[in-house]
Amino acid sequence: MSGLRRHAAFRFGFVLVLAAVCAAPTPGDVGGCGQHPDMLDTDTFFELKRARDCEKCAECHFTTDFCTAVCAPDYPLPTLPEGCVPLVHDGEVCLDALEATGCGQYEKYTRDQARLAPSECQFCPEVTP
Repeated sequence: MSGLRRHAAFRFGFVLVLAAVCAAPTPGDVGGCGQHPDMLDTDTFFELKRARDCEKCAECHFTTDFCTAVCAPDYPLPTLPEGCVPLVHDGEVCLDALEATGCGQYEKYTRDQARLAPSECQFCPEVTP
């Protein structure tokens, strides 16, 4: 499969997964009422987040080292700190927040120095000794 076809197939799969995540009705992004407390599949979440970051880098014409890395096919997916067990709803809220963010704010999420994350994506508190 050529690189272009593989990229197109990945984008199509990403759109299908994103549509499935976003299609489910939720009463709000605060409590997830009516949703079972399923643990977040971190590999799926980080792959969806990686794809969204790469898409925004291209859409907004960002040229940071972060954007180059996150768009590379061999980008290593992050892991969560030990003891961090977010729910599926946490991941959905994060991805929804990223989807709704414009280029001006998203630049803060992709810069190489002092990179920020939206509060909706900070679902694992820092561990203090």
